[in-house]
Amino acid sequence: MTVQQYNQCVKEFADRLYRFALKNVSDSDLAQDFVQDAFERLWMRVDTVDYQRVKSYLFRTIVNFQIDRARRQKLQQQHLSGLPDPVQTQGVHHDVQKCIDEGVAKLSEIQRMVLTLRDYEGYSYQEIAELTDISVDQVKVYIFRARRFLKQYIGKMEVLI
Repeated sequence: MTVQQYNQCVKEFADRLYRFALKNVSDSDLAQDFVQDAFERLWMRVDTVDYQRVKSYLFRTIVNFQIDRARRQKLQQQHLSGLPDPVQTQGVHHDVQKCIDEGVAKLSEIQRMVLTLRDYEGYSYQEIAELTDISVDQVKVYIFRARRFLKQYIGKMEVLI
């Protein structure tokens, strides 16, 4: 890949990568860090990454960052499990989008990623399979289960309202 191609990749994919990362981590600074780190990794491997596969490479890098972060958080939670949980508020949900966001946050990391790529970013099942390195059938299963969970979750929230 040439420097010009690398610069074109930054222009073409930075915003999409940011939106994807932000939807999954809900932290603007962390999403920006993921995108910057993904492009840094691409730069370090500019001679070995095929330009035709750069989109897949970048999204896969973001996915890997998110998986690593989820693993670290899980380990921290296990470590802190002996401590009392912080107070959690469970007020009435008046905002439907807030309810959906909460439901999405409760999904597993991979379900959240494939659902975000499909429903928020508009990628096809095949593109999602390539980006996440899982089969098309498994992508469909994850999306089906995520949507089913959200339907049940939102239904429970409507009862509370």
